[in-house]
Amino acid sequence: MNSMGFGRVTFAFLAAGASSLALVSPAAAQSSEGAGALEEIVVTATRQAQSLQDVPMSINVASGETLQKLNLFDVKDVQLLSPGLELSNTVGRNNTATLRGISFDPDQGTSPAVDIYFNEISVDAQTAFTAMYDLEQVEVLRGPQGALRGRTAPAGAITMRTRRPDLNEVDGYVQGTVTDRDAINFQAAASIPLVQDRVAIRAAMLIDRNDLNQVDNVNRDASSRSTTESARVSLALAPTDNFNAVVTYQYLYSENDQYQQVLGDGNQPSLLTPARSGPAAGVKDRIGVTEGPLNFRNRSHMVTLDANWDLGAHTLELLAGHQNTLLRQRSDQDYGNAIPDYVFLQDVRTPYIVNTAELGLASADRSFWNYSASVYYSKQTGDVTVSQPADQFFVNPVPLTPLPPSFGAYLPIQADILAPVNQRTFAIAASSSFQFTDQLRFELAGRYSFLKSIQRSLLTLTSPGYTPAGIPAFVQGPFDTVNPAVATQKHDVLTGGANLTYEFTPDLTAYVSYGRSYRAPTAAVGLTAPLDTSLILTDPERSDAIEVGLKSAFLDRHLTFNISGFWQKFDGYISRVSGIHYSTLSNGISDGQFAFNFNGDATVKGVEATLGGRWDAFDFSASASYVDAKFDNAMAPCNDFNGDGVPDANGAPSVPVGEQVAMCVRNDRIAEQPKFSFTANAEYRFEIGDYEPFVRGLFTYRPGFNSTVANYDYRSRETLNLYAGLRGPDRRWEVSIFAKNLLNQQRISNISQGNFQIGTVAPGVAFDSGYRQISSTTPRELGLTALFNF
Repeated sequence: MNSMGFGRVTFAFLAAGASSLALVSPAAAQSSEGAGALEEIVVTATRQAQSLQDVPMSINVASGETLQKLNLFDVKDVQLLSPGLELSNTVGRNNTATLRGISFDPDQGTSPAVDIYFNEISVDAQTAFTAMYDLEQVEVLRGPQGALRGRTAPAGAITMRTRRPDLNEVDGYVQGTVTDRDAINFQAAASIPLVQDRVAIRAAMLIDRNDLNQVDNVNRDASSRSTTESARVSLALAPTDNFNAVVTYQYLYSENDQYQQVLGDGNQPSLLTPARSGPAAGVKDRIGVTEGPLNFRNRSHMVTLDANWDLGAHTLELLAGHQNTLLRQRSDQDYGNAIPDYVFLQDVRTPYIVNTAELGLASADRSFWNYSASVYYSKQTGDVTVSQPADQFFVNPVPLTPLPPSFGAYLPIQADILAPVNQRTFAIAASSSFQFTDQLRFELAGRYSFLKSIQRSLLTLTSPGYTPAGIPAFVQGPFDTVNPAVATQKHDVLTGGANLTYEFTPDLTAYVSYGRSYRAPTAAVGLTAPLDTSLILTDPERSDAIEVGLKSAFLDRHLTFNISGFWQKFDGYISRVSGIHYSTLSNGISDGQFAFNFNGDATVKGVEATLGGRWDAFDFSASASYVDAKFDNAMAPCNDFNGDGVPDANGAPSVPVGEQVAMCVRNDRIAEQPKFSFTANAEYRFEIGDYEPFVRGLFTYRPGFNSTVANYDYRSRETLNLYAGLRGPDRRWEVSIFAKNLLNQQRISNISQGNFQIGTVAPGVAFDSGYRQISSTTPRELGLTALFNF
């Protein structure tokens, strides 16, 4: 890895930090958390600063201070604070988000079901989830997002806001963490006013090393490992009293070697050779067996701008962003080592070049009618390239068994794919808010979007041929695997929402809201075989949702309790199923596996609640979510090896004769997630002179459930993290020890439908690895953190 450029950034930051330490006088004491009621939480869920208790929406909030307290260094750890939210990365590169039982896989090619915003600019999950440091606040917004932000999303959004430069004071922090699992996290930030009240700069940096899923690859004598380096610089300008702007630049480099964990006895895939896929593997063995690499790299540059001009009766705001990201993947797709001494190496290059701008005008604090209007534009381009084998394997008739490639009896084919990406969005949005009385408020917002996307996939197949079978060398292509007639998609759509809020008392507010969302159709790119258009191109997705909620405070605001109920109906929900075997010639013989997108009607309903409290030396928060999200008679691609219409992967791969894929009726859950989830955290502290010892805990619970798709009974998961430490005078420093997953539970969180297999040219004969692919909770981790504030 070439980190010379990052080293220069690091040196510059440390120099700035040293200068700030030389300039700063002892910092004033931070506000105590001690005596009073709960502090007001201010959120920007509606694109304006509002008290959390006043926003007609279900929201979970994690401040930067909370993230530091709980040693949450990965964005995926935010799910520990937000029930019903699941963030995962099962194979090293596909960061997925599930909220309210609605899942999203970035490989779908659609706009996200759960959108991610970095300083109010939409970004891809692959970059947003990689580094979390020096954040002011993270907000999880639940329910359809179709009006107030640039893109529509049916399940919700996650907003991440970085800390801004302080125009008046020097401040910052240095924090370091080490653990017994060979993890190191070092982060620091410094803010310096350059011109008092007018110009300030803030610099931040992160260095993180960890062992990811804690998997050892027994066939490569290697272990999963992650390295992340990032630096961020923000410049705040306030040249006049009515104008301010913040521009932020972030550099990120991440490299992961994340080996796929397997479960099973292993196997001797061919009777003609004694080679085995690997040893027997239990969950706690935490082993992988690929013979090739699973390497993923992300190099990203990101710039955001937020400029505001106070015109008196109105405010003009400009949001702009630029993202230039390059993802590289070199991975052995034979995750179970179904063919020993053979590497199924896939090389993928995915560039993201995204430019975004939004200009908005909003009225300023009018007594009865407030309004806003904005225009939005976004463009994403980049040529995705994929190179991988599409080899065809033969069988030995007696005994009937696959012929190992080491015998030379197979047809080597190289598949090269070019998938040019060109997506554009132009939108016009407007909103109005009417304060009919001191208690009654009505808000209405709409967004009219013009969407255009070009999704092509050009496939070239190259082979030296196979002389014993009389197959000559050949080159086929490039040819389109997406019908050119449908590769260009244009859609105009109206989305938005409305809400009615009534404030019974300053401590009791009720609301009812409606939201409509939309996602444009998507075409499957990267397929190495020409399949029917109906399997490649989806229809658009529409959804309508209703939410009713109550927000309250008790005991002189020492306690807050919020609860909401919701119902959402999907017309053609766009989902994705992976590892589905297909037959190009519809002859029952599997040609390979692919992840197919499909449409299916679905219904989501549920209840969410949060209880929070604070007293002199104790505070706590507890949240629970119950969501029933399921398909309504959806026809979905599936593996149905025994042909009974129910998803299964029992035996050798096969596809019904006359069909390119098997199809199954689904009325099961949308996401591999339990209906109920619960999370709670608390802290107790006391004073000894100028010092403050403390103990805090974080607990999450997810019950077990049965998965129809995976044919597996997931066990319940109880995760307990404990922390204990000491704060110094004026909270200038803090030292703590912690234990994550104190109970040392290692439970499966995701599992493949059956054993990993690679098919041959003969029906019913395949290389069987004897392993299922799994993800599991990581073992107990003990660590030490030191924090210094200035």
